Amino acid sequence: MTDVHVVFGSGPVGRATALALLRRGVAVRIVNRRGRAAFGRDAEALREVEVVTGDATDAAFTTGAAAGAASVYQTLNPEYHRWAEDFPPLQGGVLAAAEATGARFVNMDNVYSYGRPGGRPLNEQSPQHPHTRKGRVRLDMADELWAAHRAGRVEVVSGRASDYYGPGAGIASPLGARVLAAVVAGKRASLFGDPDLVHSYTYIPDIGEGLAVLGTHAGVTGSAWHLPNDPEPWTSRAMTEALFRIAGTEPRIGRLPTLVVRAVGLVNPTVRELAEMAYEFEEPFVVDSSRIASLGVRATPIAEALERTLEAYREEQE
Repeated sequence: MTDVHVVFGSGPVGRATALALLRRGVAVRIVNRRGRAAFGRDAEALREVEVVTGDATDAAFTTGAAAGAASVYQTLNPEYHRWAEDFPPLQGGVLAAAEATGARFVNMDNVYSYGRPGGRPLNEQSPQHPHTRKGRVRLDMADELWAAHRAGRVEVVSGRASDYYGPGAGIASPLGARVLAAVVAGKRASLFGDPDLVHSYTYIPDIGEGLAVLGTHAGVTGSAWHLPNDPEPWTSRAMTEALFRIAGTEPRIGRLPTLVVRAVGLVNPTVRELAEMAYEFEEPFVVDSSRIASLGVRATPIAEALERTLEAYREEQE
């Protein structure tokens, strides 16, 4: 098969990217470790996708898995507390595949490498001064990709998302399973940091749409693009109150102090890593994605995205 689009990773972002590519009528291959068992609620929608299983750190395997690729999409995401150890080798395997096959490398990135916004909205030209361990990992990984692009070894384009939410977001999302479980049960939802500060969240299906456009559109390589965020971000409290209204339960919202997060992190490595990112919720955190709108990609309105998020969560619990 030629001109196939190969998505490495079948987590929520990988599945959203594959679905967005299918809507564009292109052939899609997903590479993961678990096969179709990892597709969850998207299994039926992804029934026509080719699946290859194996170790993405193995360059020989990834090169074979990417045979005939027009673009490869790096949407892999190791355990949050294992980023420094596991993420660079995973990216290295996908990069080797792109170089060997001549495919475009579409990178799923985030905004950790900017560090503190300092009261200013983040755009693609904002300086990158990461002060966290995960931010430095992300910047080092991005530097590797841009060096390969400048050397002419591979064409690279990167999509950067803010904190994500939406179907399948799980516990790593500040508005993920932990908050949704409280909302549905009518219990107290505890939010990170100051819930009354505006905060840009990126809806997972919009991430997929953005990456699909970056993998299929001409003239986009060689730079990073912010993936679609609603241009008028809400506060975390407003988004959570909306979830309670949609669920038909009484809003009960509290604040989860960073000290508590750090204490839980002593026994839970994922929570320990979340504590490092508390700075995002200590001042307004706005991520400007107006540039990608020039490619025809716009964010799903927050109210609509929240309805879909809660619907998907309820389906997962059935």
